[in-house]
Amino acid sequence: MSEPQATRQAYREALVEAMALHDRVVCIDTDTGLFTDADFGPAARRYMNVGIAEQHAMSMAAGLALDGWMPFVTTFAAFAGTRASEAVKIDIAYNAVPVRITVTHGGFSAEQLGPTHHALADLAIMRTLPNMTVVVPADAQATRSFVQQSLTLPGPMYLRLGRKPTESVPTAEPPRIGQIQRLREGGEVLIAACGPHPVTAALAAADELAAEGIAAGVLNVHTLAPLDIPALVTAARPAGLVVTVEEHWISGGLGGAVAEALGRHAPRPLITVGVPGAFVDVAGGQSHLARRYGIDGPAIAARIRQAPLGEAARKCPAQRRNDAALMS
Repeated sequence: MSEPQATRQAYREALVEAMALHDRVVCIDTDTGLFTDADFGPAARRYMNVGIAEQHAMSMAAGLALDGWMPFVTTFAAFAGTRASEAVKIDIAYNAVPVRITVTHGGFSAEQLGPTHHALADLAIMRTLPNMTVVVPADAQATRSFVQQSLTLPGPMYLRLGRKPTESVPTAEPPRIGQIQRLREGGEVLIAACGPHPVTAALAAADELAAEGIAAGVLNVHTLAPLDIPALVTAARPAGLVVTVEEHWISGGLGGAVAEALGRHAPRPLITVGVPGAFVDVAGGQSHLARRYGIDGPAIAARIRQAPLGEAARKCPAQRRNDAALMS
């Protein structure tokens, strides 16, 4: 297994490479500290740090995109989704221009900086905008892949990253924008997660439940918009319970997207794991805050145990196959 790496560091490396290879790619920075012009070598003239001026950065990127450039705007998630939201809506989404809004410090990853810097509403805002693709990589490898894939993606994209190194996600299939990744087969429990910490927590919960004979499937829903509804519905149909896990307020983000889709196509009991509708009222690091709000493996497993699961949920896949064979 590769060493843990921060998704924002993987983005930094991928963008430096993309700017070296593609002369229409531009980096617009908002004084994030992630880049200097020296990082880009001969492409340094296409790096612009506009300072703490997020709305200006979005409008500038839209203008460049309309002139044939492909700008990557780098800023904090808390500011892209709120302070700059009008420019994102009118200048970028309305014109459907290929601007890549790449944000760091998603969820709690701004840590002790508190509610002013926590990003717990950005996914709800961005996924409602027409023309906007919304992507939350679960690890560094996926981040690099999504940067490369975005070079041929029409229209704007919102790419939400974390701050600290996180483990890689074990998967046999490379991630594709717009396609849900099935990480774990399951029974009558399905856990859908997005982002590094939630996906890791979902897998830990599935492991804990498997030891008790409860088979829980796990989906990496890295693309919230457009949501891969066919894959979600296919995975949810055998399930008697669906659980969503995200580093976001429970209204409007992944839980909201899954509830909307299943409500129309495959209604199921739903548990939304995330931050309740309140501002964080304590100081703490990302892991501490995630545990406080139950966004960790043991807490997710506990909530699933407390749910009214059918007997089929407590059987491993081999047992269910044997039952099916006996009934055929």
